[in-house]
Amino acid sequence: MLVFMVAGALSVSAFAGKHINKKAKTAVSASVVPGPSYAQRLDAMRAADDMAQRRDLDPAWVRQTLGQARYVAAIAKAVTPPAVGVAKNWQLYRSRFVEPIRIRAGVEFWQTHRDTLKRAELETGVPAEIVVGIIGVETIYGQQMGNYRVLDALATLAFDFPESHPRAAQRSAYFKEELEQFLSWMQRSGQDPLALKGSYAGAMGWPQFMPSSWHKYAVDFDGNGVVDLFGSPADAIGSVANYLKSFNWQPGLATHFPVRFDAQKLDMNTLMAPDILPTFSVESFQAKGAMLGGEALAHSGNLALIELQMGDAAPVYVAGTDNFYAITRYNWSSYYALAVIELGQSVAQAMPP
Repeated sequence: MLVFMVAGALSVSAFAGKHINKKAKTAVSASVVPGPSYAQRLDAMRAADDMAQRRDLDPAWVRQTLGQARYVAAIAKAVTPPAVGVAKNWQLYRSRFVEPIRIRAGVEFWQTHRDTLKRAELETGVPAEIVVGIIGVETIYGQQMGNYRVLDALATLAFDFPESHPRAAQRSAYFKEELEQFLSWMQRSGQDPLALKGSYAGAMGWPQFMPSSWHKYAVDFDGNGVVDLFGSPADAIGSVANYLKSFNWQPGLATHFPVRFDAQKLDMNTLMAPDILPTFSVESFQAKGAMLGGEALAHSGNLALIELQMGDAAPVYVAGTDNFYAITRYNWSSYYALAVIELGQSVAQAMPP
């Protein structure tokens, strides 16, 4: 399935493996100070050997390839947490995505790929407007797929993830796994790992899939025998829908419901403890002071109280269902999920009859 064709493959360098000469060995440094490449980093070269062993890859090729990765300071800066005291603002976040340019592009995308979106919905149960919302938020329908070399992005975040991040160790480990998946994919498919470009996080194509997501969830939806998330909108549509289906999207279920509060019953600490994970039945939700109405009262699954901060103003809240949670498996942010939902709704409303 993972056969997106990019011409060329790297030759194996004598720098790697048992062919390293004495001079090259001396040049490899134990330093972990970010530099122009990772060829001189002992930690990176050791990781290359480990990856090669685990994946049964040519260790010389892995070392030579990883040695061509460059540290990019802008990538490290992009994942650095904002300064303490900077409040989140849902309205500001929403305005970046639910706006006229994306809505117009979304209408054109939907009109052009109406049949493919309909087929994806029939096969997976994921509504067209959700797929349209995700691809619109991610890349404005293929217009902005990223200009960083994927190899540089993954190496920078694998070996030099900013220590100021509260989960730096976990994130660094995650990107090492993604780097390993990427290198395995490149060698086995014969692609040039220096040719692919993506986001600062190493996400690729119309739907911005990470290497592991490409491997697990990307599908050949146009039936041409090749999975191409860079050049095939049909593959992007089918892959996004398949991704959400794999994370238990439930056809016909709303993503969220309005919620209000009963001040006499309100137990906000308990309601907020599970974060965005649906945990409460309708009955327990309301018993803790989060009140529902209309169709929400007939909801048979669990709910989560979703808080959306509004800068200096009071936060707003919604009751998220399992489908809201499924969207957050694409990007672990309630702000992202609601932006996807509302962009998709806005495009649907703008569609001509």
